[in-house]
Amino acid sequence: MNKKLLIYIIGGILFTSIFGTLSHFIYEWSGRNWLAGLFTPVNESTWEHMKLLFFPMLLYGIFSWLLLRKDYPCISFSYPIGILAGTFAIPILFYSYSGILGKNYTAIDIFIFYVSVILAFAAAYILCLRNREKHSLLPALLVLVLAVCFVWFTIAPPEFGIFLPPAYDK
Repeated sequence: MNKKLLIYIIGGILFTSIFGTLSHFIYEWSGRNWLAGLFTPVNESTWEHMKLLFFPMLLYGIFSWLLLRKDYPCISFSYPIGILAGTFAIPILFYSYSGILGKNYTAIDIFIFYVSVILAFAAAYILCLRNREKHSLLPALLVLVLAVCFVWFTIAPPEFGIFLPPAYDK
């Protein structure tokens, strides 16, 4: 176990959990500012709620990369994998449980967010410990593509279940 990396991982879990939770309200608090809406949820759709993990972890990942890249060159690989794993865990877990139960519950939805944050950072931590050398930048490219998709689909969301608020997501 590497103490320095573990401290950054725990800090990332706390930062992403707190900032992600606050992000749920930023669009409304900003008076529905369009710029805030590109990075925070603008409605209750599952897609928009994926931003709660994605952008805070991306911000923290960039910060961590700047500080840890010399000691952990694999961070440019492991953090993007963590971001992707955590972000996509949200709809997978949400649709799994709500499909089984036939409806969704706010308390479980909130729990899923925190579980996804922990999963994301656990993946980044494990990959960083196992692979000390640099790896492919493909995961970082996929994170960039997903960031563009978040912006684009906030501006022009398709009429598809994941992009619609739960009341219409049936």
